[in-house]
Amino acid sequence: MIEARDLTKTYGSVRALGGASFEVRKGEVLGFLGPNGAGKTTTMKILTCFIAPTSGTAKVNGCDIWEDPIGVRRAIGYLPEHTPLYTEMLVHEYLEFMGKMRGLRGNDLARRIKKVAEQTALGDKLGAEIRALSKGYRQRVGIGQALIHEPPVLILDEPMSGLDPNQASDMRELIKEIGEERTVVYSTHNLAEVQAACKRVLIVAGGAIVADDTPEELSARAGKSRYFVTVKAPEGKESATVAAQYGRVTGVDTASAHTGETVEEFVIEVAPKGDEDLRAELFRATVDAGYTMLGLERKDADLESIFRELTTKGGSDSK
Repeated sequence: MIEARDLTKTYGSVRALGGASFEVRKGEVLGFLGPNGAGKTTTMKILTCFIAPTSGTAKVNGCDIWEDPIGVRRAIGYLPEHTPLYTEMLVHEYLEFMGKMRGLRGNDLARRIKKVAEQTALGDKLGAEIRALSKGYRQRVGIGQALIHEPPVLILDEPMSGLDPNQASDMRELIKEIGEERTVVYSTHNLAEVQAACKRVLIVAGGAIVADDTPEELSARAGKSRYFVTVKAPEGKESATVAAQYGRVTGVDTASAHTGETVEEFVIEVAPKGDEDLRAELFRATVDAGYTMLGLERKDADLESIFRELTTKGGSDSK
């Protein structure tokens, strides 16, 4: 549905995007993930023909952004980062206006407004002024206008921006539902959004694609689980002695101690050699050495680890 090839965008000496290439298949919900200033919004604006790339090209639903920009726009529903709404309008008036802009008339327009209101849970807000709506409902109106013409591709730029946790949760569920019927691409810097809603993730840093995989596969790349053991050491025992005790446990690769909440407490970070569960072994080692275990936590590798690793290697010249 989307095919981008070597997209670049420069503003004078500033490189916002440097040779990005990727594809999005039909029916995918793709998370375009990256830190602020990584080039996400630039990519979204190029795909929607809002701006032209400096070089490279892209196709959306078979339409080339250079040769058929009108065809691209027809195939796309777009929600920009800052939702452009006519706040003095009623919700119904706005959706009707946007539908007419998309060429809808009569029964077709009425049918689409009804369907969009159902999809976005705006049914009881159709007669309300947009300026009277909460941020969450305004975002729903924005998605409604993006869906009004039944586009095969939906592009959302930071759709959760400014939403409270409840509103963000509702929006994630809405995006997942929409993704059952069409291709969805949305940019974000929020890891929870991607893990909750996306089947595939592109990570961008420094204006370049640095990873392309499922959330599960990316998490697996972050490395093995680690254990964090909080112990109270006997008098005269130092943190290095405590860490050495865990280093002798079979299956442990390394163990290093950090200061705990009090001078007698230490937190030992334990890196395993393999994937076996070491909690029982660590507990026995603690008791055998005469230490008091105050806490034992296993932290699995997650998307945040690989995200931080990949994006901190990127350049700092992108916008």
